[in-house]
Amino acid sequence: MAMAIRVFLLLLFFLSSTNIGYSLYEDQVGLMDWHQQYIGKVKHALFHTQKTGRKRVLVSTEENVVASLDLRHGEIFWRHVLGTNDVVDGLDIALGKYVITLSSDGSILRAWNLPDGQMVWETSLQGSKTSKSILYIPKNPKSDKDDLILVFGKGSLHAVSSIDGEVLWRKDFAGESIEVSHIIQSTDKIYVAGFVGSSKFYVYGLNADSGELLKNDHTILPCDTFGELLSVSGDKFVVLDKMRSKILTINIKNGEISYKQTLISDLIKESSGQAVILPSRLPELFALRIDSLVLTIKVTNEDDLVLVDKINNAAAVSDALSISEGQHAFAFIQHEGSNIHLFVKDVNDWNGDLLKESIIIDHQRGNIEKIFINNYVRTDRSYGFRALMVMEDHSLLLVQQGEIVWSREDGLASVVDVTTSELPVEKEGVSVATVEQNLFEWLKGHVLKLKGTLMIASPEDVVAIQAMRLRSSEKSKMTRDHNGFRKLLIVLTRAGKVFALHTGDGRVVWSILLHTLRKTEVCEHPVGLNIYQWQVPHHHALDENPSILVVGRCGPSLAAPAALSFIDAYTGKELNSLRLAHTIAQVIPLPYTDSTEQRLHLIIDIDQHAYLYPRTPEAIDILQREFSNVYWYSVEDDNGIVRGHALKTNCIHKIVDEYCFDFRDLWSIVFPSESEKIIATVTRKSNEVVHTQAKVMTDYDVMYKYVSNNILFVANAAPKATGEIGTATPEEAWLVIYIIDTVTGRILHRMTHHGCQGPVHAVFSENWVVYHYFNLRAHRYEMSVIEVYDQSRADNKDVWKFVLGKHNLTSPISSYYRPEVTTKSQSYFFTHSVKAIEVTLTSKGITSKQLLIGTIGDQVLALDKRFLDPRRTLNPSQAEKEEGIIPLTDSLPIIPQSYITHSLKVEGLRGIVTVPAKLESTSLVFAYGVDLFFTQIAPSRTYDSLTEDFSYALLLLTIVALVAAIFVTWVLSERKDLQEKWK
Repeated sequence: MAMAIRVFLLLLFFLSSTNIGYSLYEDQVGLMDWHQQYIGKVKHALFHTQKTGRKRVLVSTEENVVASLDLRHGEIFWRHVLGTNDVVDGLDIALGKYVITLSSDGSILRAWNLPDGQMVWETSLQGSKTSKSILYIPKNPKSDKDDLILVFGKGSLHAVSSIDGEVLWRKDFAGESIEVSHIIQSTDKIYVAGFVGSSKFYVYGLNADSGELLKNDHTILPCDTFGELLSVSGDKFVVLDKMRSKILTINIKNGEISYKQTLISDLIKESSGQAVILPSRLPELFALRIDSLVLTIKVTNEDDLVLVDKINNAAAVSDALSISEGQHAFAFIQHEGSNIHLFVKDVNDWNGDLLKESIIIDHQRGNIEKIFINNYVRTDRSYGFRALMVMEDHSLLLVQQGEIVWSREDGLASVVDVTTSELPVEKEGVSVATVEQNLFEWLKGHVLKLKGTLMIASPEDVVAIQAMRLRSSEKSKMTRDHNGFRKLLIVLTRAGKVFALHTGDGRVVWSILLHTLRKTEVCEHPVGLNIYQWQVPHHHALDENPSILVVGRCGPSLAAPAALSFIDAYTGKELNSLRLAHTIAQVIPLPYTDSTEQRLHLIIDIDQHAYLYPRTPEAIDILQREFSNVYWYSVEDDNGIVRGHALKTNCIHKIVDEYCFDFRDLWSIVFPSESEKIIATVTRKSNEVVHTQAKVMTDYDVMYKYVSNNILFVANAAPKATGEIGTATPEEAWLVIYIIDTVTGRILHRMTHHGCQGPVHAVFSENWVVYHYFNLRAHRYEMSVIEVYDQSRADNKDVWKFVLGKHNLTSPISSYYRPEVTTKSQSYFFTHSVKAIEVTLTSKGITSKQLLIGTIGDQVLALDKRFLDPRRTLNPSQAEKEEGIIPLTDSLPIIPQSYITHSLKVEGLRGIVTVPAKLESTSLVFAYGVDLFFTQIAPSRTYDSLTEDFSYALLLLTIVALVAAIFVTWVLSERKDLQEKWK
């Protein structure tokens, strides 16, 4: 009987384990990770709304994405991310079934299948000079078999077959010095129009079948021109003069050039601002913006200009849309507070509106920058219109019948910087109703889990189990959890918008478009730079909200005016904003906080001044106490100089500013420009925790890590090896690696890799640095590791020294003591090119490290740091094996199961961020690019917690079975003893 019970229990465990193994992935989908797909800010859009098939809109974006979106819901049908340098210049449709894209400055032409996005053909277009790229597909009604694609790029005009991408003919304009602006099609001729300089206008006539030059003509305009040449019909163009006071109308009739001049003051008397011609394409019309006023102007058959209408506060004007033969419509937008007014007018009839709607749009989306319209036929046979709007925050909206049908937060495709914030502390006290509901859900959940364990769960039960796990995991609550898994990811986008994303499910908790980073007349090209933790309350966590600091400037130049914004991390409310009188070259977060737990920051300007923030007397007192302990460094890539700095005295200005300080240069390292150029620098994270300085080696030997926050890794390349791979020979290429102490400028280590070149990607953690580069001699990528040890503490191995107190372990570590250091290094081949490298962080630094490598395939690979141990040997001893040293191989292994992104891709991967959880075994990972991806990883497995898939039902069943078995065996034993006594 006892044997039968054992067999039953073993069988039960086997069946339960089999069910868990089978349902492991299915039950864990979405529990610990999330993935979001975006496309970026839309540049071009084409509607494809035929009666048959799915209605879609085709777009290209500033993130170099070509995509097809569902017009009903905004979901992605298909998408292609072309690459960082493959900028999309044009988008069109050919043969009604191919999407044509022109990219890479007019050098690559591709055709994609419209329904599924498969590439049909790709053509590389040759040319000898850089020029404007133009994609033009003539609409030839006589040809229903092949649409001729005309492409101007690289100084040449190409005629390409839309069926197979074959270049039919090519005309080179490189020797003509013409900047081509437009391509015009006639019945059997093609005209190419453009400028030589800013006043000579040229027109070339070509044979459409052969590309043979038939004629050319030019005229010298009476003045220089400003801005782009705009086509208002097949042979008419308008352009502004250099002073922007006159409009030049240029007419090309049969290749003959004529022009007329019209003063803007003749069209509108009260004009005072600078005029700009809007790029909207309207038949026989064009739009002229003067301040907040948009003028619609008609070009007559005699090339005269007639003012048609004046529109106040027009935000955007669409291109014309052909809705029937001879009838064209276009749309424009007017802003009025949170409301926007959408107008659709007939180009030839201004008395009425084809459409007039008012829509309420969240003001945090900003102004409308672009609008694309499409028409449809209503049930009453009248025309309806839908509008696709590109907002200032790069989001995308579809508006129809006065309502927002769908929206996409595509600003998240251009994340610039990331920081994190803790969630609010959960308040005590739970209602009775909540407890009863939770109790019912708990009982229902365990019944379902038991059914799943016994393999009697139906498919509906499996779905319910998964949904309950998603709810019961409490991952989406807006309060802190004891494991530290729930946090806010605060991201800054290129549009100047800040988003707070919940780590549980990736939803947007709040968002704010910063007014300091919005385009205005004062700040024409705002740029968001970085985001920092400003106030992190620990002692006042219940009554104080954390806040963040966003740093930006009005332009890419270091000399542009700067701005600061302070945002509440819980609500997204802007607490304060500052337009700075000084510039920003560098921001130094200091390791000091005031009584309100605001962190002190030094902002360095281009005039060698340091400004303290927050500007409070308490912050000044704290800085004065730590004045002699503040050091930082700066890197001048162009000059090949690394400098160390320290504070000196208060600034000497006409106006006294007690928060401004001059600083002095402590040291400088000048790398010889003829042999080295700085291509990469990296330092340790200030928040990294090192569990122990000692590292136990083989035979109980101990080495002490050289751990310092003031260490800088610098990678230099030979001048000829700073370009792309293959631009230099192995003899001309080398990499020089430096590890520098940034307090004293002391070079701790120097190493040269001959025959190697960048790009170099590196990560610095504890006392080691790992970097990735290309070996030209081996034609393979390599990864190297350098570990730095403190030799001055190497004698602390004698037990009697510890007993007698004759050791230096408690002596302070200072860069000025010039400790003797020793290094260990090793290099390994690596299969992939790399986009980013990061290392896992944990709260106490006990857990083993893993390198997170963003590969060229836009996935994230987790590689155990033990594979990059410089002490690996071909035949490790038994003691080394016990220590965990892996036998040496020339290449680093890539295990498919080590991809933390699984089968997903983070398209356009740009960066990886790791955040420690409170649970020591777990690190949180956030990868961003065009897509976003978040997950939790446990480099040493979850040794300090039960996993999400732990079967409590199986545990309960096991306990019940064991109790039953004990009871049965006890009864049998008592019966057997009674029988023995009766014998």
